[in-house]
Amino acid sequence: MHLSTLWFVIDALFWIGFFVLEGFDFGVGMLHSFIGRDDTERRIAVNSIGPVWDGNEVWLIVAGAVIFAAFPSWYATMFSTFYLALVVLLLALIVRGVAFEYQRKVDNPRWRASFRWSLTIGSALIPLLVGVAFGDMLHGLPINRAHNYTGNFLGLLTPFGLYTGVTMLVMSLLMGATYLALKTTGELHDRVVRLSGTLGWVAAVVVWGFVTWTHLGLGTGFVPNPLEVLAVLAVIASAWLANVKREGWAFASAAIGMAATVGSLLTELYPRVMVSTTNAAYNLTVGNTTSPSYTLKVMTVVAVIFFPVVLVYQGWTYHVFRGRLSAPRVGTEVGAGDPDTSGEPVSTVGPTEAT
Repeated sequence: MHLSTLWFVIDALFWIGFFVLEGFDFGVGMLHSFIGRDDTERRIAVNSIGPVWDGNEVWLIVAGAVIFAAFPSWYATMFSTFYLALVVLLLALIVRGVAFEYQRKVDNPRWRASFRWSLTIGSALIPLLVGVAFGDMLHGLPINRAHNYTGNFLGLLTPFGLYTGVTMLVMSLLMGATYLALKTTGELHDRVVRLSGTLGWVAAVVVWGFVTWTHLGLGTGFVPNPLEVLAVLAVIASAWLANVKREGWAFASAAIGMAATVGSLLTELYPRVMVSTTNAAYNLTVGNTTSPSYTLKVMTVVAVIFFPVVLVYQGWTYHVFRGRLSAPRVGTEVGAGDPDTSGEPVSTVGPTEAT
């Protein structure tokens, strides 16, 4: 395997890791405003991802950094093409991060509502925009001989790109619902379990539509690749498992479905990295966008040393924070050792009683 191909595979793994780990983060962020019937339940939902959300975002940074270092020409064309969309993406990331930290800083309903909806909208925009970008790269954009995008902003809103963004959005909702089913108790848990089953069947239809469009609409052939079959089957399994209250397996199946969906998209894209609708000769590929061999060799050594360390550390984090969350009983106070997502101690409790 050439080093350029190896680094495309590594970058694909980082993108898959980002969508899987941040997928349930985004899902919880989108759902918490609707699934929680009071401030306490919404707080529990947000606290379920409080210890891990910022660590999960590192996968996005590393995936972009790999493109910058291993495929600089791809990075240049992609960032110039999606410049305005990436500005919106950056703003969504900022607003979402600020919402986690500042939602509890002022005890004012309007203040909290503003940051609650900032978290909800920011969590929806990120998978939608990244999904649109990946869909556009596979569908194709007007790119000239110099590898410059010759269209306008509205030209980025291709039907397939938008559908890919919706697919990532719906899959994130499914992952968020199945994750909350693992992390909550009581009435909130029961509502999330019911929602997981419904979202699972919706996601199954959406993923099936994505696979069908990829092959019939883009002309990639009639036979789906194994990852696409796995994606559809995993999402169907997640919906069924959620309905029979096998919560751990439902979440695992949703995660496999997300990984297989993203992996199938990147598999269909390879060896191209951006398709040109102007002329197939202008396609950006792994071969014509790669860095020099020495750069890739150094990157390989660094990855071999540090990537396992990151995996062990992040796995340990999830192990430490594996417990379920529930509202304290009426009349009790949460101790100083029970922090909110903002890092501030929780001193008041809502009316919901733990089960």
